[in-house]
Amino acid sequence: MARRRQVYEGKAKILFEGPEPGTLVQYFKDDATAQNGQKKGVITGKGVLNNRISEYLMLKLAEVGIPTHFVRRLNMREQLIREVEIIPLEIVVRNIAAGSLATRLGIPEGTRLPRSIIEYYYKNDALNDPMVSEEHITAFGWADPHDMDDIVALTLRINDFLSGLFLGVGISLVDFKLEFGRLWEEEEMRIVLADEVSPDNCRLWDTKTSEKMDKDRFRRDLGQVAEAYQEVAKRLGIMPEAGLRDLKGPEMMQ
Repeated sequence: MARRRQVYEGKAKILFEGPEPGTLVQYFKDDATAQNGQKKGVITGKGVLNNRISEYLMLKLAEVGIPTHFVRRLNMREQLIREVEIIPLEIVVRNIAAGSLATRLGIPEGTRLPRSIIEYYYKNDALNDPMVSEEHITAFGWADPHDMDDIVALTLRINDFLSGLFLGVGISLVDFKLEFGRLWEEEEMRIVLADEVSPDNCRLWDTKTSEKMDKDRFRRDLGQVAEAYQEVAKRLGIMPEAGLRDLKGPEMMQ
């Protein structure tokens, strides 16, 4: 088999050249990082679970009219996606006080916010992804006002839909991070959801016990990280075909 060209490697995923122009293959790793890469580890099976969970959520979002880069899952660790021009922003939606918001503003963790809050962070590891305003975003040309209108509208719809979906399986969507990209089709541009939606970039708490079911278990050394991801997949009804016996999945195809 011809060796596939690697396009990009991030903390949790690798992108390879896709089989057709305008496509990429996204490979999910078991690597875990926190504190902007200062803390590193491996969570066995995380890539398999995130691939399945993100596939499920992307398809559900597409059903309600949210445009995404997702095309289809290829195997246990890979999915085919459309190639997009990534907007260098992390869009963070907060429904309940946790993480940096609780620390920054002195709000007790677990406090339900008066309304959902959207924050913007400039994607730049060297600068520790600084928080920015819409003024910064438009002034420096990362996105124009029309892009931002689309991003905010999509983000609010995604939050409403995912909050309800998770609540239906006994999970509170505390906060989450999204990334968007520009998809060009026949000289027409539209903003689409990119990256992934999984316990890696969502804070998910059990609605009854507030037990953490996301990457905070790794960040805070709480243990049972893989088990928490498995529980999310179970509740969504999408445990991998192999079940719990083989979450390592196949070797990365090249």
